[in-house]
Amino acid sequence: MSEKKDLSYPLVDNQEENQYEFHIDENIAKIEYIKAQNKIFLTHTEVPKELEGRGIGSLLIKKVFEDIQKQELTLVPLCPFVASYIKRHPEWKELVLKGINIK
Repeated sequence: MSEKKDLSYPLVDNQEENQYEFHIDENIAKIEYIKAQNKIFLTHTEVPKELEGRGIGSLLIKKVFEDIQKQELTLVPLCPFVASYIKRHPEWKELVLKGINIK
């Protein structure tokens, strides 16, 4: 029996560690970033094994994109998982730095 968990985790912008985080069941799912000159480079996404298969990585990306949009930053998706999310959700392409082709 798999219980459906509430998928509204608060997004933490851990600026000291340069990463966005979800704190879930004593685990941390994260997206590492570099901010420079109104751009944000998303470099690495990590979801602990205990949290895999629950859609947490995708939810984390969506919440990070919402924060990037709110801050009016330009996205440079260096992480393959982030790039594949954009490919599946083209409505977020408007955040991406012009000239970057999502494959």
